[in-house]
Amino acid sequence: MRQALPHVLTIAGSDSGGGAGIQADLKTFSALGAYGASVITALTAQNTRGVSAIHTPDAAFISAQIDAVFDDIRIDAVKIGMLANASIVRAVARALERYRPAHVVLDTVMIAKSQHALLAPDAVAALRDELLPLATLLTPNLPEAAALLGTLSATDEAAMRDQGEALRALGAQAVLMKGGHLPAPDSPDWLIEAHGTLRVGGPRVPVRNTHGTGCTLSAAIAALALQHETLAEAVSAAKTYLTGALEHSTRLEVGHGVGPVHHFYRWW
Repeated sequence: MRQALPHVLTIAGSDSGGGAGIQADLKTFSALGAYGASVITALTAQNTRGVSAIHTPDAAFISAQIDAVFDDIRIDAVKIGMLANASIVRAVARALERYRPAHVVLDTVMIAKSQHALLAPDAVAALRDELLPLATLLTPNLPEAAALLGTLSATDEAAMRDQGEALRALGAQAVLMKGGHLPAPDSPDWLIEAHGTLRVGGPRVPVRNTHGTGCTLSAAIAALALQHETLAEAVSAAKTYLTGALEHSTRLEVGHGVGPVHHFYRWW
């Protein structure tokens, strides 16, 4: 019997430069054999040099987009990125409670690479208390994990594991602590699940074009969740895909700042 094509919904902000957010998510879904639908939570005026402006729709419109998708399309997994403010966080949380998708990958997008804030300070508590407990997998980098826990960023892998356990205790089924901020020769991530922890290693790729890496990794996990037996296998496959997208990013000549990863390196 032919396996159904995975349907994955991204709930995130739009990147007008095409390298991160909704655009990166949809590219990733397509590259990994999944159909992508989208709910846009914010419009950013953005390019490879940074974010110059943000417009956020009313939370009711976010809810209307989500309802429209679920009313008509089978959704197998949801990836959540930029949510901008507390009202949008709560609207997304209520929608997840209504529809209960099997897989929810929550990428805690707070600050752009250009250091522009993408989540209002008062929304951090709402994300932690109302949305995090609905996540199948939480994928924070080290500063984001620290912000959620109200502590300092981890500086070694032992602290990464401890903070991952603390975040899982807040309600997420699993946590992927991303170690890209560690001063290490490789790029270690730690997957924290109820039955144990797993180090997911990978090379640190020395390239300039790293725009959209977090979005791409979380979107890849969401797309691959139904294509693998375990979460650990999906995370490992997603990280392998991202490594290739980074390694081949030098083939792209997009913009004059921090360029995007190459989502379609296997075909172009």
